[in-house]
This record gives sequence, C-alpha cells and structure tokens, in this order.
Amino acid sequence: APLPPSAMASVGDSITRAYNTGPSAFADYPANSWSTGTSTTVNSHYTRLLAMNPAITGKNYNDAVSGAKMADLNGQMAVVNTQGVGYVTVLVGGNDVCTSSESTMTSVDAFAAQFRTAMTTLSTGSSKPLVYVVSIPDVYNLWSVLKGNGSARFAWAIFGICRSMLANPLSTASADVARRERVRQRNVDFNAQLKSICEQAFAAICRYDQNAAYNTKFTAADVSTRDYFHPSVAGQAKLAAASWAAGYWGGP
Repeated sequence: APLPPSAMASVGDSITRAYNTGPSAFADYPANSWSTGTSTTVNSHYTRLLAMNPAITGKNYNDAVSGAKMADLNGQMAVVNTQGVGYVTVLVGGNDVCTSSESTMTSVDAFAAQFRTAMTTLSTGSSKPLVYVVSIPDVYNLWSVLKGNGSARFAWAIFGICRSMLANPLSTASADVARRERVRQRNVDFNAQLKSICEQAFAAICRYDQNAAYNTKFTAADVSTRDYFHPSVAGQAKLAAASWAAGYWGGP
C-alpha cells in the first residue's frame, strides 16, 4: 500500500455531500460524508486515514456538488488541482443514470469522454494524487428494496426522483420491466467505462473499486426517510466500509 496522504479531497455529487443526513431536511451535511466526513458513526476514509497519519488533520476537502453529473467533474478536478492533495475519491454518475426519463440519461460515449477529460485534468495537475474511483451504486437495488413501501413511492412521485428507474414502481407491464432493465444496464455500462479508463488510461495513479459500491446491497435502513433515495447515516457508513475495503489501504 502507498503511504497514507497528508491531504485528501472528494469529488462527485449529493452522495458525497451526505445530502439529507443532517438536522436540516433537503440540505448537504458533509460531516457525514463516506469520503471526507468527520462523523465517528460514519467512519469515513478521512477518519480512517487520520488514524494512520495525523498530518491529514483538517485537510479533508469536499469538492463534490449536489446534483452534479459527469459533465461537471472536470470543473471539480480543476479545484482539486489547487489544493495540493495526495488522494482523491471519485463517486459520480448517479445523476447520469437517474434522470427525468429514460431518454434523458447520459449516453455511454459522452459519459466516457467526460470522465477521460476530467481524469486528464487531474493527472496533469501539479500534485498528481492517487485517485480512487468508486462504482455507481445499483439504483435497481434501491427500486427493488423500496418499491413496496408506500411512503417511498409517494416521495418518488412528489419529488420526481429518478423517473428513469422509479416511474411506475409497482408496474409489472412489459414496457416498465424492460425500461428498468435498460436503465440498470446503463448503470452497469457506466461502471464498465469507469473501470476501463481508470485502469487502462490512468493506471499509474488510478484504482477502481471493482464494483464494491455497486455490489453493496443497501437495505431500507440505509436510505433516507426524507426522500427514500439518498443514503442515510447508516448508508454512508456502509458505503465508507465497503469502498475502503476495496481501496488502497483496506485491500489485501
């Protein structure tokens, strides 16, 4: 394993911002972030690295932005380049899968090109940090676990959440079944691009989680009861543990 860093950053979307986990509803609460958070309950990557290297104290930059898509990652990487960090976690793509309809999902080609551009920006920066790319969690699993929950169905409908996957959640019509499978396949295809580009084009600095996050089976308790979509504090802790185990310092 490489030496633990003295500064780290996280990039991505609302999952990394720990949206809807704090005292205020429908707001970011980065203290609970799986990556750079300070909550002892979550036990983030930052918390684990702090135990290994106290020099990282206070150098946990959360550059993620709620609502971000892969197209926004390049701008976040430019910010990271100003922070002199040695380690960056990347978790983005959920908003490219979860859109207002199946037709508005990001194409696989566009997703791959945008990721490659962002990685190029980071790899040509001055600090050239280690990058840890975490797979996009399985949104089909979320539908499967919560589709029978009336409160979840109400929240999905009233807030228009992830309509590409979660529209008509109880329908067994062939069109809805086929749509869910296609959206799930897009999720899988995006993760395949993350793995390929990380390991082939940027192998010197990049590690992929080998689908650890995607394969993590989140339960109802791991999901916010405000929107029935974002990870709860328990979900953030589960994501932190699963991703850490497959990462630079937690793996074999």
